[in-house]
Amino acid sequence: MKSSQVLLAALFVFLTFHSSLKAQTNEERAKAKASEAITLVEEGKYPEGIKFLKDAKKLDSKNATYPYEIAYAYYIQKDYKNALKYLEPLMKEKRVYENAFQLAGNSYDLLGNKNKALETYDNGLKYFPNSGSLYLEKGTMALSKENYEEALSYYEKGIEAAPQFSSNYYWAARIYCSSTEKVWGMIYGEIFLNLERNSKRTIEINKLLYDTYKQNIKFSSDTTLSVSFSKQNQISVEDLQKGALKMPYGVMVYEKNLIVAIIKEKQIDLPSLNRIRSRFADVYFKNNDGNEYPNVLFEYQQTIAKAGHFEAYNYWLLGKGEDTTFSTWRTENKNKWENFTKWFSENKLSLTETHKFYRKQY
Repeated sequence: MKSSQVLLAALFVFLTFHSSLKAQTNEERAKAKASEAITLVEEGKYPEGIKFLKDAKKLDSKNATYPYEIAYAYYIQKDYKNALKYLEPLMKEKRVYENAFQLAGNSYDLLGNKNKALETYDNGLKYFPNSGSLYLEKGTMALSKENYEEALSYYEKGIEAAPQFSSNYYWAARIYCSSTEKVWGMIYGEIFLNLERNSKRTIEINKLLYDTYKQNIKFSSDTTLSVSFSKQNQISVEDLQKGALKMPYGVMVYEKNLIVAIIKEKQIDLPSLNRIRSRFADVYFKNNDGNEYPNVLFEYQQTIAKAGHFEAYNYWLLGKGEDTTFSTWRTENKNKWENFTKWFSENKLSLTETHKFYRKQY
């Protein structure tokens, strides 16, 4: 190729590259910088990542993502004051979103300003009344002071407002399973496992449910058994006056059906719990409790049973209580297990604003 042709070719490449840069909008350049910044932050290169995010913010000042990501990068480094410098203006603007209130509240809390943290979460709930994460943070603050009833009230408000958000079920299950009202812990815990199927918390709650069954079902003789999942057997005067009496759910509904389901058993282990849970699901609906006390979890159990997967589901749900038994069962029932996992991944528990479970329904 002649030198003049080489020069022309080089000039063409330069002009093409220059025109493409020119054609790229500021928003597109900002996105490119932010994408690189997030990679840098994930690699622990915080100063470099923050620099790119600040460049992105200059290029596209209307995008709320960039100041939030800058704040988050500072937050990860425990530089809460700098995080708040970017979050405080963000919370006053129309483009705000709930994560900004959550991160700001956490920052105030970690700086020791508990009142400001609570105020921030409350302000966030004015904008986002269905925020499961903001109720979670309020619950966690109450829990840190060992105010268990207050913590539960926030977690359960979060469950009611955001039924697909798993963390509020996790904490509610833990508290209730340590209380006299374990019935609610059992239900919240099982819903949690359906929403968050593969995490360290999944293993923890799996074992918690197994242990709670084991510790609260007792055989004192061949003919005598006891269950202890609820002590609440009071009937409200208000319900009596209205003539709308419903029996205390824990004792008169849950425990009653559970006792019937246990009668044929002599011990509590993974195989017997599978049988007990299968009978319980049948008895609950045969006694018409499924109509008087509709429960999305028990309805879902029926769906699983009709699909032929309830045994595998029960072993999955409680298997961490007996790892060896579960592993043996899975090896001996390979087809059952594979068919269940495929079905389970395609048929998840669906919770919505109108199709959900929370204790105050009862």
